[in-house]
Amino acid sequence: MRRFQKLLPFLTLIVLFIALWIASPYFLTQTNLSSLVRQTAVINIMALGMTIIIISGGIDLSVGSILAMGGLVGTMAMEKGLPIWIGIAIGLGVGFLCGLLNGVLITQLRIAPFIVTLGTLGIFRGSTLLISGGLPVHNIPAAFSYLGGGNLLGVPFVLWILIACALAVHFILEHTRLGRYAFAIGSNPAAAVYAGIPVAFHTVSVYAIGGLLTGLAGMIEASRLMTGQPTAGSGYELQAIAAVVIGGGSLHGGEGSVVGTLIGAFIMGLLANGSDLLGISNYVQQVIIGAVIILAVAVDELRKRRA
Repeated sequence: MRRFQKLLPFLTLIVLFIALWIASPYFLTQTNLSSLVRQTAVINIMALGMTIIIISGGIDLSVGSILAMGGLVGTMAMEKGLPIWIGIAIGLGVGFLCGLLNGVLITQLRIAPFIVTLGTLGIFRGSTLLISGGLPVHNIPAAFSYLGGGNLLGVPFVLWILIACALAVHFILEHTRLGRYAFAIGSNPAAAVYAGIPVAFHTVSVYAIGGLLTGLAGMIEASRLMTGQPTAGSGYELQAIAAVVIGGGSLHGGEGSVVGTLIGAFIMGLLANGSDLLGISNYVQQVIIGAVIILAVAVDELRKRRA
C-alpha cells in the first residue's frame, strides 16, 4: 500500500499527460511543450526550496512576495546600468536575505512559521510596492531575456537551471549534515534538541536556502516577462506548497523528496497548461488546485493514522 502511495503522483502525471495528449492536438507541439517547461520552471525552483523547509517541519507563505522583491530589485539594478550578472546576483541575494530573516524571526521569537511567514508575506509585498512606487521596471537589457526564454543545445535554458537546482537540493538532502538534520528536526524537534543538533542554526539555513532559490525563480520570472513586476508571484506560495504535498511531502515534517516535488510541480503545470488548451477558466483552475491540495493532505493523514 505504501509503495502504491509513493507511485501515485508519478502515475497521476502519466495519466494526465496521456489525457491531454488525447484531448488536445496542440499539447505535444514543440511550442507548447517548450512553453510548459518555461512556465513550470519558476514554480519548480520555488518548490525545491519549499521541500527543504517542509521536510524540516516548517512552511513559508512569503515566497510569492520574495519572488516579487527579488525580481524587482534585480531588474532595478540592471535599469541603473549594472551588468546583467550583477543584477541577477542581487536578485538572488535579496531572496537569500528574506529567507534568512524568516528563519531568524522563527527561531529567535519562537513563533510558529505559519504566523511569521504570513506576516512577512505582507511586509515583503508592501516593501516591494514602496520601493517601486507600484510601477513595474521595463528598461531592461534585451540580453536578459535569455535567462528565461533562451535555448541551450535545443533545450530551454531554464530546464538546465532546474536540473542543476534539483541535483543540488537532492545532494543537500541525501549527502550533507544539513539534509540529515532537516529530516530529524521535522520528524521530532524535541528529540533533535536532545540529540545535540543545533536546531536554530539549521532552521535558519533551511529558510535561507529556500529564499535563495525563490530569488532565482524571481529573476527567471522577470526574464520571461522582461519586466520587474511588484505584483509578481501572487498566489505562487500556494502552488509551491501544493507541489511538495502532491509529491509526497508531509506538512507534519520529516518527509519529502526532490523527485516527488518535481512530479508534483509538473502535475500542477499540466493542470494549468491543459486548462488553457481546453479553454477552462482560470477560476476553475484555482478550484482544482485547492481541491488537489486538500486531497493530497487527506491521503497523507489517512496513511499516518493507519501506520
